[in-house]
Amino acid sequence: MRIDLNADLGEGMDDGTADAAMLGVVSSANVACGGHAGDGASMRAVCEIAVSRGVSIGAHVSYPDVSGFGRVAMDLAPDDLLDSLTGQLDRLTTAALGAGGRVTFVKPHGALYHRVAVDPEVAEVVVRLCRGAGLAVVGLPASVVLLQAEAAGLATVPEAFADRGYLPGGGLVPRTETGAVLHDPHEVTQRMVGLVRDGTLTAADGTSVQVTARSICVHSDTPGAVQIARSVRAGLVAAGVHIVAAT
Repeated sequence: MRIDLNADLGEGMDDGTADAAMLGVVSSANVACGGHAGDGASMRAVCEIAVSRGVSIGAHVSYPDVSGFGRVAMDLAPDDLLDSLTGQLDRLTTAALGAGGRVTFVKPHGALYHRVAVDPEVAEVVVRLCRGAGLAVVGLPASVVLLQAEAAGLATVPEAFADRGYLPGGGLVPRTETGAVLHDPHEVTQRMVGLVRDGTLTAADGTSVQVTARSICVHSDTPGAVQIARSVRAGLVAAGVHIVAAT
């Protein structure tokens, strides 16, 4: 058994200490590249540590929405959105190359992540971005963006979320509702071991939901994120799971 562990990094949550700690745990880093957070200095700092630790680098692209942290949907013309995402990817590519690495995948952030899961027009923008750069796409299992990416011949990485509650249909519990974010490292670890072993998670209503994933995300802005990530990694390794980057 093998799985990728990823985290959203470079989002300015502290002085970079948590990012550095998380990069000692995960196998892939989703690096904020200016849309919702991040700048040249933060990108370079994350990329340098990622390269030194053999962690894959991905572009965590977003709607251009720093004030809303990329969690507010925006109705941009497709070409305007593509221009914004291309600029974000180019900035991270420069930072990665400067650190001796390269970008290997794209994972949309926040509102854009959820929009491309269901909206073919917006999903096509992300697919165009990735096709032009030859990058893999990370997203929700069976989402529109992954289906389009597969049809375009791109590598796809369906992911699960370690620290998020799930709905019976396989979607995430909205952050405005109770049970959206999970905080107990032991509970989260057991859920992720079960996911890798059985391909299922327990939904918020107690039912079992099937989730096919090649990567597991731990949000770096969840309180205790590093402790959760370390617990998940240790639990998976103890269960005989190999932690390997997906791209």
